Amino acid sequence: MDIIGTLARELGKKEEHVKNVVTLLDEGNTVPFIARYRKEMHAAMDDQTIRTLADRLGYLRNLEARKGEVLGAIEGQGKLTQELKEQIEAAETLAQVEDLYRPYKQKRRTRATVARERGLQPLAELLFAQNADCPRPEEAAEAYLNPEKEVNTVEDALRGAGDIIAEMISDDAAVRGKMREFWMARGDVTSVAAKKNPEDSVYRNYYKFTASAGRIAGHQVLAINRGEREGILKVSVETDREGALGLVFSQVVKKPACASTAFVKAAAEDGYDRLIAPSVEREIRAMLTERACEGAIGQFALNLRPLLMQPPVKGFVTMGLDPGYRMGCKVAVVDGTGRVLSTDVVYPTYGERQKRECIAKLKTLIEKYHVRHIAIGNGTASRETEAMTVELLKELKGGDVSYIIVNEAGASVYSASPLAAKEFPEFDVNLRSAVSIARRLQDPLAELVKIDPKSIGVGQYQHDMPEKRLSEALDGVVEDCVNAVGVDVNTASAPLLARVAGLNSATAENVVKYREENGSFTSRREILNVPKLGAKAFEQCAGFLRVPESAQVLDNTAVHPESYAAAEKLLSLLGYTMDDVREGSLGHLMERLHAFGEEKAAVACGVGLPTLFDVARELKQPGRDPRDELPAPVLRTDVLGIEDLKPGMELRGTVRNVIDFGAFVDIGVHQDGLVHISEICDRFIRHPSEVLSVGQVVTVWVKEVDEKKGRISLTMKR
Repeated sequence: MDIIGTLARELGKKEEHVKNVVTLLDEGNTVPFIARYRKEMHAAMDDQTIRTLADRLGYLRNLEARKGEVLGAIEGQGKLTQELKEQIEAAETLAQVEDLYRPYKQKRRTRATVARERGLQPLAELLFAQNADCPRPEEAAEAYLNPEKEVNTVEDALRGAGDIIAEMISDDAAVRGKMREFWMARGDVTSVAAKKNPEDSVYRNYYKFTASAGRIAGHQVLAINRGEREGILKVSVETDREGALGLVFSQVVKKPACASTAFVKAAAEDGYDRLIAPSVEREIRAMLTERACEGAIGQFALNLRPLLMQPPVKGFVTMGLDPGYRMGCKVAVVDGTGRVLSTDVVYPTYGERQKRECIAKLKTLIEKYHVRHIAIGNGTASRETEAMTVELLKELKGGDVSYIIVNEAGASVYSASPLAAKEFPEFDVNLRSAVSIARRLQDPLAELVKIDPKSIGVGQYQHDMPEKRLSEALDGVVEDCVNAVGVDVNTASAPLLARVAGLNSATAENVVKYREENGSFTSRREILNVPKLGAKAFEQCAGFLRVPESAQVLDNTAVHPESYAAAEKLLSLLGYTMDDVREGSLGHLMERLHAFGEEKAAVACGVGLPTLFDVARELKQPGRDPRDELPAPVLRTDVLGIEDLKPGMELRGTVRNVIDFGAFVDIGVHQDGLVHISEICDRFIRHPSEVLSVGQVVTVWVKEVDEKKGRISLTMKR
């Protein structure tokens, strides 16, 4: 297989660019490094495209390896023909390779195996050939009677021959391929209640459900799979049996008919009912599940990226509230850098007296530490805590304190982790979660990287996904986000550093240990002094690490050290100095570059145009955070109850989750509202992610409210 050519066609890229990326990957370069600092070699592919390329490269290489194994195995049996070899070499999927290998694969003992042991293979081949001179099956069978092998009658011989033919047809790659296509095109996935279940079950929509196999939505597949595992649903795939049999006959029945044709048709029918249909049904369900999982993983990754890239609310003293009933509401106050100033536990839900005591305590903390923002976790007792917070804000003087509901998914997982115990050994597990909630508002990315991405909760059925595949996809998103923002090497935690290209858990720990023993880094070059962080790792990570304390201003930008000379040359060409960069006096840099000539400047600086433009942008805005360019989160000072909502009411909200059938939006009520896919916009969209992303601030209108069930329907259409 021409892997480079195949990848180029699939991705719509030039072969030379694909080949360069493959070479860079094989040399051990990371995806963020390739995407950011080798743009000239691949025409500026983004990180997601490169990850897709890397995934497909792995698949195609595995495919080639499997072809080699299959060819070797069949050749070892002495059964490899030139035609079969060409078919295997031309196969484009692992499924096609396995179909071709199926007749030669060692099987469990089957009815056909027993028949072959009884010497009936020649009879089966004679009848299956359907030659014009083929005798009647009963006549042909007489020559194969053998009491020693338990073939005592003509019926015994024909039964065994039929079993062999049925298996031959079932193992035929062409037949199985056409059966898969037929079942996908003409099959229906159905589910029914396995027993009498309550009408308000989450599976109530699937008690009597039918959908085309080719068009069933991914979330429906995952839902019925889970319902089946829990014993609530019975699931099957059904299709037009007569139509499927007709297709099988068209593949195996020779024309004109001969004396054995009817026998072959009967064997084919048996093979379809007993072998093909059950097997293809399993394959179809596995295929639908794999497709649904890939879609869900892709959606999870799509939701995770904007969640991690939410604009930070930096530099303000923040109070984190982790609501609760029995254990009370945990409180943590952190300064603008995330350092813990104070912790406490209050009980706003225990009664009016305790609520007043809670407000008094929090008011004292706010005034003492000059708290500007309050982050409230959205878990148990969040609504009561939010209502108490609104009362608190009304009593404060000045009115410049605001609050926001923060998605606390994974906070408890982090709080009980060895990492949290190491970071806050002096704090109770519950207090650690309050610290995490406060820091999530200050810098979502820095805090969320400490949590397993699967625990962050911005997808569908994440716990039903293949563990390895989900981890790979989500870890890739985290890595891309961390490196897109950049990391301050002097303040970053080890978990954050471990996500930097070229670093891992061990080298990240070494960076922190070096920092603790030697003080802050004063230059990027000093990073090379970290134990076990060699030249290759430095090449990969240097451009993503920031050193604000360095005398070299470029050390606090995304300009890679290999491009420092080019940056200095560009400044000289355009009449600037490094002092101008420090002072932020390069407002007209892009205009001067255009006047000088971009291509001329690139040649003079010894770099390509993509690198030249990247360097110019960094010089113009050194130390910039790409998240600052996104809309800020909605901070509130008052609260609405679901009883306050009326149809037609206009509200501003934040998208919390995007799923196949719509999006959940936080509108300042304890319960998020659902915008169904049909209510997102006037034009047709296949998926809500075409329009919405997690963290996006949107205007919505209340459509319907069901107070009893706590359901809010929203629309984005006027």
